[in-house]
Amino acid sequence: MRPCVPRQPSRLVRAVALHRAAAFALCACSASSRQPAPNESNTASAAHITAAPGERHLRNVRQLTFGGENAEAYFSHDGKRLIFQSTRDGRTCDQQYVMNVDGTDVHRVSTGVGKTTCGYFFGGDERIFFASTHAVDSTCPPRPDPSKGYVWRLDPYDIYTANADGSNLRRLTNYGVYTAEGTLSPDGSTIVFTSLKDGDLDIYTMRADGSNVRRLTTTPGYDGGAFFSPDGTQIVYRAWHPRDSALAGYRELLGQRLVRPNRMEIWIMNTDGSGQHQITDLGGANFAPYFTPDGRRIIFSSNYKSPRSRNFDLFLVNVDGTGLEQLTTHPEFDGFPMFSPDGRKLVWAANRSAAPVSELNIYIADWVP
Repeated sequence: MRPCVPRQPSRLVRAVALHRAAAFALCACSASSRQPAPNESNTASAAHITAAPGERHLRNVRQLTFGGENAEAYFSHDGKRLIFQSTRDGRTCDQQYVMNVDGTDVHRVSTGVGKTTCGYFFGGDERIFFASTHAVDSTCPPRPDPSKGYVWRLDPYDIYTANADGSNLRRLTNYGVYTAEGTLSPDGSTIVFTSLKDGDLDIYTMRADGSNVRRLTTTPGYDGGAFFSPDGTQIVYRAWHPRDSALAGYRELLGQRLVRPNRMEIWIMNTDGSGQHQITDLGGANFAPYFTPDGRRIIFSSNYKSPRSRNFDLFLVNVDGTGLEQLTTHPEFDGFPMFSPDGRKLVWAANRSAAPVSELNIYIADWVP
């Protein structure tokens, strides 16, 4: 669940309580080891679907993926491609894929081992970065113990960069604990991410080459899923800051590398970490925030109307917390929204089109202001 939450979309659509957030060498890998196998590319195109009643901001809705678990699709700088995570090709956990915005030319760009999350384009779309567990284990991590209730695993991700085709892999972080949820500043100079490296789930920034790491949040609890504003002066994120007995429970789970995301709200801060303030107070799980192209509003996903259901919808809110507006009305999951660089399209992940409840696909629509 980012999301980027711990970027585990299948859990978001399966769970009733809350319903996101990969053998490795410590040096650059060869280009041949990064190329997708022939059966990992396809030319399937988008399918047009009908928007749900009341979805007046969405026009020309198209489904881009078909089957499996697909989420966290983010535009390239030129708006022509999407990088996304997907469980497919016989794997049981996510790898990173790139496709054209019409759904064609899907191909894997990550290692094909371990588990990955949170892919993003940078460097003039010539490079990508993503988080992966493959330094620790080439297999998919196990699922959490169901006796602990609904929890997310904090797998030992670190952040890597590669050419846009997956070649020339290089490691940016080397903490060996959960370090993921990375996104890029508008000028391409700074990555914001969440890490457990100092003992709590906090937000950090670093230069795009991995240098100059700075911690931005210090309040006990889970801060993550951060994105920059269009002008690069602010960061929007989602946070949960438990207190008293809830904080003790949070820390106990954290020691087991788990987190229970029962409640999250939307926050904003300046890019130096100052001015942290809460935007929503809705209850339930509010996550995957992203600024509108004009920087005046925030789009996000929430189940606050029915916190114990798997029905998440997309909402808009002004940056001062006023003017809440519901965007989607489909009775299943809608999440991980992102606007195209020109502001004309919206991409998101959803469980629509009479798909099985365990399925999550990528959709794109023309945005009607």
